[in-house]
Amino acid sequence: MISGYATPEGTAGFAKAHAGVAPNHFKIFEGLTLSSIGIGTYLGNADDATDIQVKEAIVKSVSLGTNVIDTAINYRAQKAERAVGRSVAHLIEKGKARRDQLFISTKNGYITNDGDVKEDFWQSIQNDLVKPGIIKSGDISSGYHCMTIPFLQDQLDRSLRNMGLETVDLMYIHNSAEGQLQDITRDEFMERLERVFEFYEDRRKSGKLRYYGMATWDCFRVPEGHQMHLSLFDISRLALRAGGPHNGFKFIQLPYNMYYDQALKLKNQVEDGRPWTILEAAKNLGIGVFSSVPLMQARLLAPNVIPSFGNMSKASHRAIQFVRSTPGIIAPLVGQKSASHVDENLEVARTPVMGEDEFSSLISSLSK
Repeated sequence: MISGYATPEGTAGFAKAHAGVAPNHFKIFEGLTLSSIGIGTYLGNADDATDIQVKEAIVKSVSLGTNVIDTAINYRAQKAERAVGRSVAHLIEKGKARRDQLFISTKNGYITNDGDVKEDFWQSIQNDLVKPGIIKSGDISSGYHCMTIPFLQDQLDRSLRNMGLETVDLMYIHNSAEGQLQDITRDEFMERLERVFEFYEDRRKSGKLRYYGMATWDCFRVPEGHQMHLSLFDISRLALRAGGPHNGFKFIQLPYNMYYDQALKLKNQVEDGRPWTILEAAKNLGIGVFSSVPLMQARLLAPNVIPSFGNMSKASHRAIQFVRSTPGIIAPLVGQKSASHVDENLEVARTPVMGEDEFSSLISSLSK
């Protein structure tokens, strides 16, 4: 098992060692120096060929100045986590990075089979989770989601084994509102979420994770009053009860790009009668935001979809630059597997992140 976790000293050293990127390519949050572009590991077949592609993409991304790596236990049926683990081990073995330089996040909540075990999905769930008593009847929602503590404990342990890590920097509860609220009341959901936070706080004390958060799809992007809507202010109060003023709830993840722009424009977070966007609320609460689908799974790369700006000829560059320059976003998580895509996407790291005034001017010009 690889010991350690991302540290202020280690991540600052990583940034210093990558002088070829723009000076503000790295952003500081919670004392950690984090790249403004991260690598995601969502898509792909659950096969060994894709494992090799993912490993090569991660290794190359790190060499080009990325130290944010995102995965989930259900991505490619646990094989994404294992590819991340092999990548990190390779980087350390070859002296290309240290564990304290890399910020690694994963997600639990969805039930998943094991892509390295050739058996039917539900047979795998029976053998791995039901027969050992980890989950029981009624634990799994209609969205294939589970928030019981025995399940999350098992999944955390599996994630650490999959990646060969003693500690994960960030554990998200994965699409919890989206996976649960169609079956239970909001009050019951919030009670479950508080128990999850209490569990994560306990695992922080034991050194299994450093921070926790919520990776989401709808709940922070829909209007107040929508069935899936959640208040980040209410959730922060849960974390305060679970872990006190120094609790580990420090991150959220949500879809955001030039067309999924609700995080920037929709004032759906209300506190003391004042409406905020989710990005404003997160900043107010000291919570960092990572964004998914910056390229909308390549749909934004079609001709004439993204308006021109900043003398950037490539649509991929404009899409990534828009997200990484949005105030309140630490980094978009870019899914990439081929070496050519890594090279193309990471070219943006040499371009400075836009300042707030420049970004505001861009938004104004795009609105005309």
